[in-house]
Amino acid sequence: MSLMLVCAVSFGQTAKSVLDKTAAVVSNKNGVQANFTMTGGMGDASGTISVKGRKFQATTPLATMWFNGKTMWTYMKKNDEVNITTPNEAQLQKINPYNFINLYKQGYDMTMSKSDKAFIVHLTAQKTNKIQELFITVDKKTYHPTQVKMLQGKKWTVFDISNLKAQTLNDAMFTFNSKDFPSAEVIDLR
Repeated sequence: MSLMLVCAVSFGQTAKSVLDKTAAVVSNKNGVQANFTMTGGMGDASGTISVKGRKFQATTPLATMWFNGKTMWTYMKKNDEVNITTPNEAQLQKINPYNFINLYKQGYDMTMSKSDKAFIVHLTAQKTNKIQELFITVDKKTYHPTQVKMLQGKKWTVFDISNLKAQTLNDAMFTFNSKDFPSAEVIDLR
């Protein structure tokens, strides 16, 4: 029985070390950019995402979102309008697939399986949480996340991530610039 406990503990530490290395890659101080495809509970979309610390910019054919660490601007192309909000952590978890980088550090039990090319880390919430379960697939060679699968309520949302690259990103790209959208109606919902 104690041998099984030792194996489980070291297995959990391995899952954590994989996510620690993945977090280091994604948390590059200069920033990272990637392509993504989202399917499932929150709808279907594809586009690009740029992340630098807590800041992000995501662009899809329907909308562009900017988050500067406090304020979020969402430009809806169809309506030519921008909504300004101050999202809470739960709202950010739904929007930014890279929020898993901080989620695993507390409140989740971890297990891990492996394939030839990837680690698959399974996170299960220890208490009731907006995100009850996550499966994070990580490339064994690069430690780049290639898929994040999240269970919120009874719905799964899957983010497939490709072409992740470290980039030097200017902080201005995470703030909406009204000069770029002169005809957009601005709706402040803060």
